[in-house]
Amino acid sequence: MLELVCGDDPEPSERTPAGPLFVPVRPGPAGCTARLFRSPLGGRSAVAFTTARLLGHTLGPDQPWIRLAEPALRALTAPLGVTSLTVDPTFSAPAPALVARTIPLPACRITEGSTR
Repeated sequence: MLELVCGDDPEPSERTPAGPLFVPVRPGPAGCTARLFRSPLGGRSAVAFTTARLLGHTLGPDQPWIRLAEPALRALTAPLGVTSLTVDPTFSAPAPALVARTIPLPACRITEGSTR
């Protein structure tokens, strides 16, 4: 797609989120690390949210986060080869639940003359 660049253009052709984003992180021994996710096609993607409420609704209320501007998040993930940024993802799969299943075994028949 051709991007038009014009200094007087009040509406840029590529929309970017305004202000710092809420970026999910996981704590580690060296501090916080931005969480990376997979896109529906399997590629790695950085994820950010425009509000803490959306982040909590999608990833859970206990998900730690930090505020980062989009350029800072892209600079942080670029050395890892991550070039995709997903803002406010709406679809996510729930965490798999461990379910105990009982699998019926085939009935065993003992007949006369069998050794079992």
